Amino acid sequence: MESINALFEHATEGIIIVNHEGLMIRVNPSACKMFAYSPGELEGLPVETLVPLRYANKHESHRSHYVKSPHSRAMGKDFQLSAKRKDNKEFPVEISLSYYKKEDKTYVIAFIIDITERAQNEERIKKMNFDLELKVKERTSVLQEALIQLESSKEDLKHALKHEKELHDLKSRFVTMASHEFRTPLSTILSSISLIAKYTQTEDDDKRQKHVQRIKSAVTNMTLILNDFLSAERLEDGRISAKYSVFSIKDLMNETLIEMHGILKQGQRLDYKHEGEQELELDPQMMKNIFINLISNAIKFSEENKTITIRTGIQRNQALITIADEGMGIPREEQEHMFERFYRAKNVTNIQGTGLGLNIVSKYLEAMNGTIEFESELNKGTTFRISIPLQHQT
Repeated sequence: MESINALFEHATEGIIIVNHEGLMIRVNPSACKMFAYSPGELEGLPVETLVPLRYANKHESHRSHYVKSPHSRAMGKDFQLSAKRKDNKEFPVEISLSYYKKEDKTYVIAFIIDITERAQNEERIKKMNFDLELKVKERTSVLQEALIQLESSKEDLKHALKHEKELHDLKSRFVTMASHEFRTPLSTILSSISLIAKYTQTEDDDKRQKHVQRIKSAVTNMTLILNDFLSAERLEDGRISAKYSVFSIKDLMNETLIEMHGILKQGQRLDYKHEGEQELELDPQMMKNIFINLISNAIKFSEENKTITIRTGIQRNQALITIADEGMGIPREEQEHMFERFYRAKNVTNIQGTGLGLNIVSKYLEAMNGTIEFESELNKGTTFRISIPLQHQT
């Protein structure tokens, strides 16, 4: 009981317990601070005290219905919730409900999070997206005028417009994707920075380090997204070609694995071994990007406490790389599309990603005359095998 009280008193999110009559009987310090009330001031008041006036009557009806048939759930699934502070100022919130029974009476527990900063960031991203769409429309208008003026060179212009449209589609899809994919890591960074500022004592170091690690992971995820887009754009423009140099594949892989540790889930393990000679002559930057894409995918699409097995070697004048996970696998009917740009399997749509990674990997391997193949089974994992000849044409 003492530990439960400590959790209630020191939780960073607001917690309010409401009895069957709709009266607040316990309010933790975080909730008091969130709503700008003094400790104990809210206890005994109707929970509608914290609801904007225009929603109060409807809230009473919803509350009565919930008490009759209680179940754990999140509120406001299809719309944004607002709460009211003591000064009647409103702010956006996320609320999750749970309940318990005591002496045949139902008590409702509300967990409340102030999402003001997140909502502001989402609005900024929407505005950026809108401004970029306007620029794209302006550019399209200019190109249409050029089409009329250059009628005499129609075929050349059609070719140029087709190429421009592909770039435009790439950029437009990236803007849409980034506005969605950046939202979660940005929210993580903002919330962790806010919490770090509260941990000022030496004994809080473990908590600080936890949030520093969350920030590092979020930044790594955003960096991976940006690298995918930049690589895809350069490949589309034909600005990337293999630049061969001698390096140690084992050292390059170890360097990559150090970077990947920042996004490992709880209990995940990277099992790496190398066989044979270490030095070879390929494009080291392309190889590193290939490693990053395949290993980050293996991490993302695997659950906690799973092992990602990585093997490199040189045999019969071939560089051989194998990356195997124990993750969710790829549906058989979708496997033929996995190297298409922006394609994502239906079973991973709720996991961060650009849909560019495997397409980029295949293009890099094509530039080095390499090949890639994979085997995958749902809920058992995926294994990628790469083979690259070590004698390149000059």
